[in-house]
Amino acid sequence: MASVHSDAPVPAPAAKKAAAPDPEPALALKILVAGGFGVGKTTLVGAVSEIRPLRTEELLTEASRGVDDLGGVEQKTTTTVAMDFGRITIRDGLSLYLFGTPGQDRFWFLWDELAHGALGAVVLADTRRLEDCFPSVDYFERRSIPFVVAVNCFTGARQHAIERISTALDLEVGTPVLLCDARERDSGKKVLIALVEHASRLHAARMLS
Repeated sequence: MASVHSDAPVPAPAAKKAAAPDPEPALALKILVAGGFGVGKTTLVGAVSEIRPLRTEELLTEASRGVDDLGGVEQKTTTTVAMDFGRITIRDGLSLYLFGTPGQDRFWFLWDELAHGALGAVVLADTRRLEDCFPSVDYFERRSIPFVVAVNCFTGARQHAIERISTALDLEVGTPVLLCDARERDSGKKVLIALVEHASRLHAARMLS
């Protein structure tokens, strides 16, 4: 039987689609939010968190009023007894997990556990009670944990120059000091970005040394 021939061109094999680039691996960084009693740590975590924040607040009792200094924060009715927790996405592939620490010294036994694996910390400060953030500054400096100082600008509080605040806290050279409003998401986000950038610079410098 005669074979059948065709002059039609043989179709070329379909080109393989280029493989899609691997997505950037997700990176989650642990950040602490520290500072004195009533300085606004819970407020900051709640303002920036994109999830409903976890809070461990309890009502202040008459017994605690004899222990906690309410000077300047007389309207405060609750206090954090373990931690606050929230999360914010800075950009695609980069999320920050926020852990707000309790401010009173009787809860400091929790700090070592909370600080384990942290990239860095935000130390909130109130210029009316600046000495309240000294323990936080000392804690992170002694452990070489990068941190920034964020001055929470309370209504009616006297404004001070960044340089004066840095001098008053006796900060190491290069430690960033920023003004912020812990109630405002954008303000809090700028503080967190400043911390990530500061911690990245310190990490790179340590790798090169």
